[in-house]
Amino acid sequence: MSRRYWLILLSFIFMHIVGTSATAFLLMAFGFSGTQEELIGYTILISFSIGFVVILLLTLKTEPDKEFTRNRTDAGDTFLWIIAGMFMAYTAQIIAAMIEMHLFGIEPGSENTQRIVGWANAVPLLVIVVGVFVPIMEEIVFRMVIFGSLYKRFGFWIAALSSGLIFAVVHFDFSHLLVYLTMGVVFAYLYVKTRRIIVPIMAHAGINSFVMLVQVMYGEDLQRIIDQLENVQTIVFLLFGGLYK
Repeated sequence: MSRRYWLILLSFIFMHIVGTSATAFLLMAFGFSGTQEELIGYTILISFSIGFVVILLLTLKTEPDKEFTRNRTDAGDTFLWIIAGMFMAYTAQIIAAMIEMHLFGIEPGSENTQRIVGWANAVPLLVIVVGVFVPIMEEIVFRMVIFGSLYKRFGFWIAALSSGLIFAVVHFDFSHLLVYLTMGVVFAYLYVKTRRIIVPIMAHAGINSFVMLVQVMYGEDLQRIIDQLENVQTIVFLLFGGLYK
């Protein structure tokens, strides 16, 4: 792994461990008086924005890996792969969630996502960080740096599964480990297939942005629809349930 890659990786780790703690401490030291969700939201907004700038600058100054400069897709195919990649990632997420539910009894829905949505409701600008900055940083770190380095030595599957597992663990949502692992493998495939890191970045950003915008902007409406559907199911069961004894 090159020196620049190590700097990118260390910057990402520093941002998560030291950057967030230092930002929260400084906010409280300067008399921040908001709610806990606002404190967490602003902490992530500030520390991740700084981390994003640092990682992006390091990436732009990094010499492209020769393994991923040959046989790159052209602009037209790149755009098509971005669109296809979003559907592939979303489909993989659904299949993984179904496997978790039917084989392991794990209910769909991520607590990690719900926490982030709560913070974004308190600090709306966080939608940009989660929808854009985070996917860019994660794809640079997990696909370009970690997967790219392992791929040259061990081939696709070991590299994809290893980087995907690390990607899953970092999200601290262990009940849905399979969902994150599966999506990590899909993003790794997109990177290898196109030889362009922009493809998994855009696919990842598309998924994140869609979820955040729907949850934050229309979360209450969706919950109302879900509640109404549950009420309809209850009424139908009470009216006709006795017919199917």
